[in-house]
Amino acid sequence: MARLKRVEGQIRGLQRMVDEDTYCIDILTQISAAKSALHAVAVGLLEDHLKHCVVHAAAEGDVDAKIKEASAAIARLVKS
Repeated sequence: MARLKRVEGQIRGLQRMVDEDTYCIDILTQISAAKSALHAVAVGLLEDHLKHCVVHAAAEGDVDAKIKEASAAIARLVKS
């Protein structure tokens, strides 16, 4: 949640920068930082999913579906 709140603050900062007609390159730099922060949130969520959901599914003998789901999520994350 802390990381998401930080991203939210970055997005608000971007809105302010656009409203104040800040230099375009500075805005693009901040967009890149916000994207990186969101990426870090996604990686953390994926790690939690692997630690909890996939491990739980493996304990119950239903790991194939969870691995396929995690692989699809990784593919989407890598593509973006």
